[in-house]
Amino acid sequence: MSSSSRVTLWSAIWASTHVSQRPWSGAAPPGAVYYFSPDRKGEHPRRHLETSAGILQADAYVGFKALYDKREDGSIQFREAACWAHFRRDFHDIWNATKSEIAREALDRIGELYDIEREINGQAAETRQAVRQTQSKPKVAAFRNWAEAQLTRIPGKSDLAKAFRYGLSRWPSFTLFLDDGRVAINNNAAERGMRPIGVGRRNWLFAGSDTGGETLAHAMTIIETAKMNGLDPQAYLTDILNRIHDHKISRIDELLPWNWQPTAAQNCKAA
Repeated sequence: MSSSSRVTLWSAIWASTHVSQRPWSGAAPPGAVYYFSPDRKGEHPRRHLETSAGILQADAYVGFKALYDKREDGSIQFREAACWAHFRRDFHDIWNATKSEIAREALDRIGELYDIEREINGQAAETRQAVRQTQSKPKVAAFRNWAEAQLTRIPGKSDLAKAFRYGLSRWPSFTLFLDDGRVAINNNAAERGMRPIGVGRRNWLFAGSDTGGETLAHAMTIIETAKMNGLDPQAYLTDILNRIHDHKISRIDELLPWNWQPTAAQNCKAA
């Protein structure tokens, strides 16, 4: 879960997942948490995150809007960190459809930001922030100036104009990553976490009920977190299920994916 010192990435299809601590080398281990929702109403993420605050990195799903709005006391629950991958996607689709040179240049300019990100991925938040301030910030400012200039040259109702306005209308959210090294340039970690659900959607019909969906969300939480910590989920779950009935509840944290050590029997089998 996110707190004032953590960053949460969110993606929603018919399930939702939180993913944290992946792009930067924070002290906490990486993890994912899935929630089942029977529909896409905004009340579900609001309920999931009602005790959390800080920075929320997500797509433009309208159900998140209330989480960014000012409350009666003037405070906000979350600062929004927008996703450059979603911004880039529109230009990519336009380029594929029309071969627009403006769309191609937008892709190239955004690509330069990703080149910088590849060099600092996994480094400390302070290092990421420093590099972004010196290398990424000037490029982001130049992109905005260039984008605003393009809007004066192209039809206002065109897909290209809509793509530019999508980013420019939420510019503070798109530039938050420059000032906070914990924030990723996109929420692709959450998108990847949702991919098994999206790809296998027809196979999930066995869930059959809300209770089944919640059970699936719990299982996906364990599996994805194991994968994020470099484990083979099948080996991890097999070992846990064999050991947990004899394991002391006061030492249950030893079985968490980031603490787990395989049994001697498993080590011999692996060898």
